[in-house]
Formats: sequence, C-alpha cells, structure tokens
Amino acid sequence: MPADNLNFRDIGGLAAGGGRTRSGVLYRSEGPRNFAPGQLAALRGLGIRSIIDLRSALEREEAPHDWQGPDCRWLGFDVDADLRVFGNDGRERLRIGPEPEIAISTMAETYREIVGALLPHWPAIADALLGRGVPVLLNCTAGKDRTGVAIALLLELAGVSRDAIVRDYMRSTVFSDNLKRSDDLEAGLLSTFGFMPSAGQVDALIGVREDYLEAAWDELARKWTDVRGYFLAAGLDGAVQRRIGALLVD
Repeated sequence: MPADNLNFRDIGGLAAGGGRTRSGVLYRSEGPRNFAPGQLAALRGLGIRSIIDLRSALEREEAPHDWQGPDCRWLGFDVDADLRVFGNDGRERLRIGPEPEIAISTMAETYREIVGALLPHWPAIADALLGRGVPVLLNCTAGKDRTGVAIALLLELAGVSRDAIVRDYMRSTVFSDNLKRSDDLEAGLLSTFGFMPSAGQVDALIGVREDYLEAAWDELARKWTDVRGYFLAAGLDGAVQRRIGALLVD
C-alpha cells in the first residue's frame, strides 16, 4: 500500500454476506497533508479515477489534492459536521470543564450530525462509484469521522456486518497514534479551538470509539429506520443501491 503507516486503506476483503468486499475499488484515507512525496507517487500508481473529498472549503484550500493526474476527477463536498468547521458550539462545550465525557458526548453528537450532512451528496458519490469512476478515493482530514461514517454506510449497504464495520473503523486509531508522535498536536488543537483541551479530551477528540459510530447508527434509525431507507431518502432508489452493493462485493 502507498501509505500503510497513515490512515489509508483499501476497503477490500471484508466479509459481506456470501462474499467479500472487492479490492481496488474504494480506498478510504486521511487528507493529503501527511503524505510524503514517495507515498503520493505510489498513490498515483493505483490509477485512482475519482477523489471524493468530504472536507470543508477551508480545509481543502489549506491542504489541496495536487498529486492526481488529468484522468482523475476531483469532487469536493462541504460536509461541515466537524468540530473544525461547524461553529463555536462544540468548542464552547469543551470550555465547561476538563472531563473527557464532555468531549466524548460532543464527538458522538458530531457523528449524528455527519449522517444528515452527507445526505445531499450521495447522488454525486453514487455517480462517481457507478459512472466508470473507480477506483475511488474517499477522504476527509483525519479519515476517521466524516470518512468513517460515509464508509460505514456504504459497507452496511453492501452487506457487511456492523461488527466488521466497527473493526475496520477502529483501525483509524493510526491517525491519533501518529498525531501524538508528531510535533503538530498542540499547535493544531490551539489553532482549532483557541485553547488546549485536557489530555482526556484530546484522546476523545483525535481518537476513535465504537460508541461514536453507534451514535451515527442511532441517528440513522431514528430518522430513516435503516440504511436502505436512508439512501432512498438521499435519492438512491433500490436499483442504484443494488448496483452499489454489486460493485463493492465479489
């Protein structure tokens, strides 16, 4: 893999009903900021045809995708349900006190928001997947929150069990592990929040937790009953949903 030490991976090989998810069709990733030149060269070698970028306009401007060739289509979607971009509410919650539970509940609420924030973008994402645009790279900044929810929804649509989805999602702890080893953690958090959260809150903010994904699924069940009802509300009828499932699974 071009970036096996980053939050980047092929979603292939997961059990899905009687088959497995296809390799070389859909990759999930953090943003391009942390990719070394050699890793970007390897990424070009994968023949990526479409990039689905879930970051805000400001995030994309600060760390653009500029590695892809002319045959690769870039799609930028403002999925602003993220503590970096959705306003002061989440930041102000963290000022209440140092308890990790404040950050955990804030992140869970963020995951609930992500489900709805993705809704208007699914027709374009489906077009990228089904319109001769694969392999597809789907990313946000960390590759764990917005990307984590989007990939979870696609995998469930393809018939992957929630247990297997959670196991794949938890692999994104590599992002927080790398961030803790870097020199950028404190400066990045100060830039984002204007103050330094407590150590326990930092772990909650930059990490992955099963209950975050559970919060997203709870929101899906509350508003749309199940994943097929959710995608139907997004404008993807049963035939399109089945085509996506057939694309993602051998």
